[in-house]
Amino acid sequence: MSARCIGHRAITVNAVAPGATATKSYAAGRGEELVRRFAAMSAFSRLGTVEEVAAVVTFLASGQARWITGQVLRVNGGTV
Repeated sequence: MSARCIGHRAITVNAVAPGATATKSYAAGRGEELVRRFAAMSAFSRLGTVEEVAAVVTFLASGQARWITGQVLRVNGGTV
């Protein structure tokens, strides 16, 4: 089902694609050097936080995002 198929019901369809995020599960099995390299790839030279990703999800679930649909928002700190 696509955003176009259910737009007439005022339902938005979006996805959040988080980048490297500072969590225990992200760090597990990667090693400190690899995590540092991923952090360096961000425009902010750090990993994202769970709170930063959650803020985007919260925004998309709010009425302020009612004109956004069919999108994938990359929440990755500008990682290339």
